[in-house]
Amino acid sequence: MNNDALRGHLDALLLSVLEHQPLHGYAIIESLQERSGGALSVPTGTVYPALRRLERLGHLTSEWATVGGRRRRTYRLTTSGHAALAGERSAWQEFTVAVGSVLTPRPTP
Repeated sequence: MNNDALRGHLDALLLSVLEHQPLHGYAIIESLQERSGGALSVPTGTVYPALRRLERLGHLTSEWATVGGRRRRTYRLTTSGHAALAGERSAWQEFTVAVGSVLTPRPTP
């Protein structure tokens, strides 16, 4: 999938992956790939700055944890993050309906 297609949707994807459990950065990237059936391959250089930005906005919190013998920063959704995800989902539904109505073939008069 074209990475340009992700532009504007990365926050929603990251928040969604973290909705039910805290994860460290690499696990977030793996989850995006797995949940998209391999269609989304987001580079670490894109994910980590977005996670830090979402944390500054108050949508995520992070803490250091030892995972598999390695120290990793683990990210968790905040109450604000859950609200932001709900808003992103609503906006996505509106967007897909609007785009779908334009792209759906219409019978010629």
